[in-house]
Amino acid sequence: MKIMINNVTLIVLDSVGIGELPDAYKYGDEGSNTLGNIIKNTKNINLKNLNKLGLGSIEGVEGLEHIENIIGSYGRLSESSAGKDTTTGHWEIGGIILKEPFPTFPNGFPDELIERYEELIGTKILGNKVASGTVILEELGEEHINTGYPIVYTSADSVFQIAAHEEVIPINKLYDICEIAREILTDKYAVGRVIARPFIGKSGEFVRTSNRKDFSLKPIEETMLDVIKKSGLDVMAVGKIEDIYSGQGITKSVHTVDNVDGINNTIRYIKEHNKGLIFANLVDFDMKYGHRNDVEGYARALEEFDSRLPEIIDSLNEDEVLMITADHGCDPTTVSTDHSREYVPILIYGDKIKKGVNIGTRGTFADIGATILDLLNLDKLNNGESFAHLILDR
Repeated sequence: MKIMINNVTLIVLDSVGIGELPDAYKYGDEGSNTLGNIIKNTKNINLKNLNKLGLGSIEGVEGLEHIENIIGSYGRLSESSAGKDTTTGHWEIGGIILKEPFPTFPNGFPDELIERYEELIGTKILGNKVASGTVILEELGEEHINTGYPIVYTSADSVFQIAAHEEVIPINKLYDICEIAREILTDKYAVGRVIARPFIGKSGEFVRTSNRKDFSLKPIEETMLDVIKKSGLDVMAVGKIEDIYSGQGITKSVHTVDNVDGINNTIRYIKEHNKGLIFANLVDFDMKYGHRNDVEGYARALEEFDSRLPEIIDSLNEDEVLMITADHGCDPTTVSTDHSREYVPILIYGDKIKKGVNIGTRGTFADIGATILDLLNLDKLNNGESFAHLILDR
């Protein structure tokens, strides 16, 4: 008799990688280990609740106390897609494996593209180069205020980012010009995401706001979200999940301002006890700390999530499952401020989940999506192999 699971909550700790993948050298990420290096460089980090789920027992994770009586199942996953960005990682979790990475523009975007974009939005732009989001505001923020020209920049990721002061270019106007960029960024220019980067403040004191919005490509294949939605179940998106999947396969969504808001809304959805999937992304790890090489801030954010974990667990019914994973790395201890090509953890908990089971190293993030569909007794996709048979307490 098949065990009935009515709901799975999947929380992505954005960028919490756990060690370089074998092909990390191809991406310039040798030595990257987001969690491991944070632990090494932080005194007395307290992740006791994650450790109870098995975090410290995952292969390659060092620096956490070895404990008995682990209450969850655990393991790690390799990324089989080409790339190391947010969209690639999340799409692979959902069942899409990309053979070619999204295009990047280390020398800025071609003149022909920028000229077309300027014509469509009716104004010149500033920037058009690879830059840190905070540094480029220091460099061009004042000129932006004086001219009204939006700031366009990119990074090592496949992104077209547009920064604008909220009092110079109102939020809705910024979103409009992002939509225009999304429409023309196709074919060889088809970046994974166009990102609105609004900010406020005065010169020397610019601060990015929570009104960020991602405009992603639509998924190129069916994902686990589509399968769940088509079956009549709910897909509840928390944080930037709706943006990453371009709204596809989602029945309910809420955007969040920070990790605390994301955790609160995840718990709210859990307590509704709807059938289906709750899919949450906690972006502060990546956006506020990883990209800014803020080791201490990253450590405190991990501790903050860890302290809320008992509340999340206590909200679950006996027919519900919690999964915790990541989408890539972003090691704040390395010189780079970009994402890193790393393994990601997988922690699984529930009344019907075996305790202390090590599922080992899985070959693709898509195994998560395959397992969720299996747990919900739904049709499988082409990519990924379920590990439900390893973790269900039959």
